[in-house]
Amino acid sequence: MPTDCISYQTSGYFSRLIHDYLDQKPALKPLYNYFPTLENFEKQIAEKAANFDHNNRIALVETLKKQYHHIEISDSTKQNIELLALSNTFTITTGHQLNLFSGPLYFLYKIISTINLTKELKLKYPANNFVPVYWMATEDHDFEEINYFNFKGKKFRWNKESTGPVGRLSTEGLAEFFEIYSKELGSSTNAGVLKKLFEEAYLNHESLADATRFLANSLFANYGLVILDADDANLKQAFIPYIKEELQQQTSFKAVQETISQFQNYTVQVNPREINLFYIEDDLRERIIFENDKYFVNNTKISFSKEEILKKLHSNPEKFSPNVIMRPLYQEIILPNLCYIGGGGEIAYWLELKSFFDAVKITFPMLLVRNSVLLSTEKQAKKADKLNLTWASLFTKPADLINVITHKLSAFPIDLTPQKEALEKQFEYLYELAQQTDQSFTGAVKAQEVKQKKGLDNLEKRLLKAQKRKLDSELQRVVDLQCELFPNQSLQERQTNFSEFYLEKGEQLIPLLIQKLKPLETNFNIITI
Repeated sequence: MPTDCISYQTSGYFSRLIHDYLDQKPALKPLYNYFPTLENFEKQIAEKAANFDHNNRIALVETLKKQYHHIEISDSTKQNIELLALSNTFTITTGHQLNLFSGPLYFLYKIISTINLTKELKLKYPANNFVPVYWMATEDHDFEEINYFNFKGKKFRWNKESTGPVGRLSTEGLAEFFEIYSKELGSSTNAGVLKKLFEEAYLNHESLADATRFLANSLFANYGLVILDADDANLKQAFIPYIKEELQQQTSFKAVQETISQFQNYTVQVNPREINLFYIEDDLRERIIFENDKYFVNNTKISFSKEEILKKLHSNPEKFSPNVIMRPLYQEIILPNLCYIGGGGEIAYWLELKSFFDAVKITFPMLLVRNSVLLSTEKQAKKADKLNLTWASLFTKPADLINVITHKLSAFPIDLTPQKEALEKQFEYLYELAQQTDQSFTGAVKAQEVKQKKGLDNLEKRLLKAQKRKLDSELQRVVDLQCELFPNQSLQERQTNFSEFYLEKGEQLIPLLIQKLKPLETNFNIITI
């Protein structure tokens, strides 16, 4: 089977900004604190320890115990929650939306990257404790992004209306969804496990936050994962001063605008608003806007004077929700966090935020691109080997891959480059002849050169097209394999739900991923299951 290695930079699936970040280009150094290497964590630990308000640990542990009160947890998770009260305990955090039944595969990869990094850090820095945290994005309100998952090429969608924070959303109505999905799973032992997991998570819990916590805990409890829902009044007490500054000073807007004005060579991932906060209730999450000395909640009749909104903030901080710009700050205030692990898009927007963190004097975490994985069955790996395909070739665009394979399989050269080079030499002579005779002859020579080169290009295209027809069956096998590994011409991890592979691998799936993934390496993991 193929054994080649694909770096993130050569995979074709990461932006230029992430390429340059991974290459540690000097121009990007002002955008982050320390690059994530095992050695650099020593400096990050010292800085976070000196800068973190350890009183926030009390509220954190209290909140976690309350949130886990009605759920059975492992000894390792219980111990990690208790360890968070100690000043030598730090977190490694990843965040993810509350996608139905975990959504695409990278939900697993984010959490496993987080778990595995805490293990590496404990070996390197045994005097400290390191806790993996999954931050549930319970306050998000974009339900259309999370209300479905893909299984065996089919999209399973939860048809429901939602306008408020998704974590508070009732799971009512998922029984009908479960009935349809369970039929697709079949009747195998592993299918039975998946059915029970879905049923216990979504049909036996009232809110989407509780269901997602149960699901993630069931999958990862044995690894000490701590799951946090930060949509909590107790936790937001510590965030009050920063919400107040945001309402009065708009510090984030000014700082982030200054940073992205320097992004001349990169695509800006997110743009800040003048106030990067929402107002939330069970069925409401709308932007806070400041106009004419008053604060308005967008698309509602709710409004506040300056005095009224500050009074509301102190009495009900849970009604103020950070957006994508402010959420990272909230996270770093309530967690003794060292590193955030996310996908390329997430890391890109975090790179816009360091100047904002500096302005409010909060330590900026290290930023680590999560592990990316391509799962292949033994049959698919053998097929790639038989077709003489490397993994790198399978990462290329379909049209380019077909052209390369056609050239490789053809019994004669399709590339007419030698003929083109010979033609150029002939015309060099004709140009010299034109210079010695009549200058007007040069134009005629040029026209003839263009015509003949175009003719060779057309012949080359026709040859390639003819060979594709001749090699249709072989090429179709290549196309079929690439479509299996890259559904919808996208990364498998962004499309496929874990249950598809759990059917084959069962309870061995997550231990296998835990064993294989190395969070500080920046290569695509090709794992044969």
